[in-house]
Amino acid sequence: MGITQKVEIPPNRRLIIDVPIEVPVGKTILTFTPEKIGQNIKPVFGCAKGQFKMTPDFDEPLEDFKDYM
Repeated sequence: MGITQKVEIPPNRRLIIDVPIEVPVGKTILTFTPEKIGQNIKPVFGCAKGQFKMTPDFDEPLEDFKDYM
């Protein structure tokens, strides 16, 4: 069974979805497909902060390139 429901994401980014009675209880999968509405989506500076970590030896020369240096 597939149901499509269009919703607007509120500023607090929380959704309350009323599920129709026909949807079986138990294993239900929700899929969100974002839709562009004529807006240019711009990345937010710093939005990936804390998601990447650099090792302390990041700037050290690599053994594989020793012959070229």
